[in-house]
Amino acid sequence: MRSNDPTQIAFASALLSGEGIEVFEMDVHMSVLEGSIGVLPRRLMVRREDAHMARAALRDNDLPVTE
Repeated sequence: MRSNDPTQIAFASALLSGEGIEVFEMDVHMSVLEGSIGVLPRRLMVRREDAHMARAALRDNDLPVTE
């Protein structure tokens, strides 16, 4: 998942963690380089073996999914 919306990222992280899927957030500290204006999206990454279940959970909750 990729998003500029911090609330979407937080919701998706909580949702996936609740499903027992380990989540790693990338590009968190890029805001320091961009001046904290939220231009660069953050990404949520999961293990390859959890990807199918993670995509399904995100889609079921109307969150954007990156293939």
